[in-house]
Amino acid sequence: MNLLYIMLGGSIGAICRYLVGLGFMRTWQHPPIPTAMLVVNLLGSLGLGFVYGIYIEQLTISPYEDLIFLTLGLGFFGAFTTFSTFSVETVQLLRSQEYRKATVYMTCSILGSLLFFLLGISLG
Repeated sequence: MNLLYIMLGGSIGAICRYLVGLGFMRTWQHPPIPTAMLVVNLLGSLGLGFVYGIYIEQLTISPYEDLIFLTLGLGFFGAFTTFSTFSVETVQLLRSQEYRKATVYMTCSILGSLLFFLLGISLG
């Protein structure tokens, strides 16, 4: 049953990631860095931090046994954010010898995601 909840949240999260990414790519067709996935990862970190901040203190069982956390935390936000796309886009920038852009993208993605997660916890 847990897998069904993860699958449900994951499918919705993947669709939302696609739609947000598509919206950014249509609005900013040639951004200096991969803005769409940066925004997705920052929003996902903020959202997961928010859920974690509100919800984790109330859990009396393991998060891996709680259906709401499985659906939102692992399912939705796990599929919404994408470290693999971040990796591909970073390697593409490095292969193009755009080292400054790659450094900015990596820094914004990693530090930004951590900061947004902490912000989400404090908001929750």
